Amino acid sequence: MKGLRVAICVLAAFAVLAFGTVEIWSEAVLEIGAAALLMWWGILVFFRRKIEIRWSAIFWPIVAFIGIVVLQLLFRISVYSFLTRVGLLKFMGCVILFFLAVQAFQTRRDLKMLAWFLMSFGFAIAVFGIAQNYTSHAELYWFRPLTGGGNPFGPYVDRDHFAGLMELLAPVGLSMIAFRGVRREQMPFVAVLTLLPVAALFLTASRGGVVAFVFEVALLLVLTRVHHAARGTVALAGVLLLAVVFIAWLGAGTVLQRVRSSTFGELSASKRTSMLKGAWHIFLDHPATGTGLGTLVAVYPKYETLYDGRIVDHVHNDYAELLAETGVVGGLCGAIFLIMLFGTAKARLSEEQSGFSRGIHVAGTVACAGLLVHSLVDFNLHIPANALFFLLNAAVVLSPSFHPRKQPVIT
Repeated sequence: MKGLRVAICVLAAFAVLAFGTVEIWSEAVLEIGAAALLMWWGILVFFRRKIEIRWSAIFWPIVAFIGIVVLQLLFRISVYSFLTRVGLLKFMGCVILFFLAVQAFQTRRDLKMLAWFLMSFGFAIAVFGIAQNYTSHAELYWFRPLTGGGNPFGPYVDRDHFAGLMELLAPVGLSMIAFRGVRREQMPFVAVLTLLPVAALFLTASRGGVVAFVFEVALLLVLTRVHHAARGTVALAGVLLLAVVFIAWLGAGTVLQRVRSSTFGELSASKRTSMLKGAWHIFLDHPATGTGLGTLVAVYPKYETLYDGRIVDHVHNDYAELLAETGVVGGLCGAIFLIMLFGTAKARLSEEQSGFSRGIHVAGTVACAGLLVHSLVDFNLHIPANALFFLLNAAVVLSPSFHPRKQPVIT
């Protein structure tokens, strides 16, 4: 299964590096790759009888959601079947990788591999984002111009979505430090791996990202207090202080100027309010099953009240868009999924665990909670790469806990 674990990490890294997987070619690679890995896992299960298929109750609301979308297609509930099929394929690609991650990352060794991947990849992509931010303002990878507009940071066209990615990666290192989940000599290395993602997040000057990260830190501090990790709290505060100093050195003025601006990224507050009203009216007209997954871009013009000449493909609120496209039944599936996810997180954190085990479970919980806060003002969960890393963190939450290793008794 080691090869499968490596392949999942490689495909997740590709999803980010390919502009967040928002183009047709990258979406196709992600979907084909996920299908190929599912077949690979199936072959392993067939020929190795000892491999256990791990089924979690949290998969049921996902299965129900897929069933709802299939019904939208079969009974022509979707107003634009092609867009719904495309949306279903993207959703299935991420869900397959989530299922495989739950199967592949189960032991202490597996989760340590995943933790180091998340910290190392977060550091690498943060370095890339910071470097590009100061050397290229209108091109991706220093050579691809943004013909359709955008506000790039790293491989992402929208810096708000890059901030969302950092929200999913930074908590791993912070939690490892807070709960002493790595050996003492590894602490400085983990601190460095964590410092850059935090700095990159703030340099995006994403207001939603900054608020979500502050929420993550507050939640992390609460959990360290609940689990009596006083020394970890001091270490965590030290890393955050270093991040503040580093951000100030890189240039905090630009960050403050953007945060104080009257617009959220490229959108004014009135435009965001108008989009929310439009999504709400779509939901009121199609309350039961929505207009069809992925169809908001086709339906929204009829409900637009503040026209500015731009195409609205998302309403900058994942929850409102879910209700508009899938109605009450789709929203109920999403709510049940989240209730079960955080219910599992609560159960895991109440168990006796080693420092690493508690640290990795807290990291997954905090990362998922942070992105869900950001989803109130953005559509990170509609960016396949960010949705995939959200589900990888959810897989961490579902993973088993590990008791502290007992020291041998010397007689």
